[in-house]
Amino acid sequence: MGPMTPLHIAIDASRLAVAERTGTERYSYELLAALARVDRRSRYTLYTNGLPAALPPLGPNMALCSIPLPRLWTHARLGPALLRARPDVAFIPAHVVPLARPPAAVVTIHDLGYLAFPDAHTARRRLELHLTTLWSVRAARRVIAISAATRDDLLRRYGADPARVAVVHHGLAGAQFRPPNPNEIAAARARHGLERPYFLYVGTVQPRKNLERLIAAFAQAAGAGALGEAELVLGGRRGWLSAPIERKAAELGLAGRVRFPGYLPDADLPALLGGALAFAFPSLYEGFGLPVLEAMACGAPVLTSATSSLPEVAGDAALLVDPRDTAAIAAGLARLAADPALRADLRARGMARAAGFTWERCARETLAILRDAAGERDAAAPQRGILS
Repeated sequence: MGPMTPLHIAIDASRLAVAERTGTERYSYELLAALARVDRRSRYTLYTNGLPAALPPLGPNMALCSIPLPRLWTHARLGPALLRARPDVAFIPAHVVPLARPPAAVVTIHDLGYLAFPDAHTARRRLELHLTTLWSVRAARRVIAISAATRDDLLRRYGADPARVAVVHHGLAGAQFRPPNPNEIAAARARHGLERPYFLYVGTVQPRKNLERLIAAFAQAAGAGALGEAELVLGGRRGWLSAPIERKAAELGLAGRVRFPGYLPDADLPALLGGALAFAFPSLYEGFGLPVLEAMACGAPVLTSATSSLPEVAGDAALLVDPRDTAAIAAGLARLAADPALRADLRARGMARAAGFTWERCARETLAILRDAAGERDAAAPQRGILS
């Protein structure tokens, strides 16, 4: 590849096919959009499994290639397509490196939650996740970890080569996640019937998110009269074992004060976050914890966990608690409900911290790694993210 030849980057864009984006789907969407903004020189081919539900704004140097297949798409469709196209580098932002692949492949590993919470998966699924992660770490020329916590897990659990693993933190969609004005907050609260003060959680409703303990902590603080009339709103799609979480509220006599509204529309999120007493996210394990940054950017005081990647992301801009200590979570909720000065301080700290996380920065750091993997050595290619 000559110095003036545009780099040909092939990307697994299959996650764009999901209509309701969370986690890895949002990462893929926002990163592709940011690459379109920061890089007009390279040539991109985006491979999808059928026509995507929504496309980010793409640049004129980006071509879409739909190669649908109901099953085994990565290995039976994407791999052979990459071998035929012979790109300078293949990027897998949220999936598995194909068995057949070009020599230069880069993969993003988001978390090792299946090791932290094995009961959340069947034995077969755990084995599949273990083998595909092991393969991807071995097969890729470079590996991107979305946090130092995930990088450390890869080094410790999979013996990954530290020289081949770089940390690139997520960004934020700045146009969407911003402090809402009072009219926007009032309108969103009216649409969702939120007449009383509320604590808000946003994410999948599943055991790893520690929601049963959050509900118990809410009940403990409410029972002590520390929360006034506040409600707890747990927004998100139902996930694995969500039914016991919903039953927990009824068992504790909180059916009227704990709400499960389901997936909250992206358009309403900033106003709902900005209008909350606080964003409560005491998750047991996160590869990154993007919802924490989104809440901070919208002006919500944040209560989150002092474990996994969450202290790395939150820094000193959140109230950190032991997620396995129900009393500690309850005390945190009570402090936030009773102390407007604390809420104001966390709100200001959070907005300042969130401003440092942009998808443009994420795209530039990712592009440096792709160029490095393709042979375009860039002395500025990061080994650690912005929090190192």
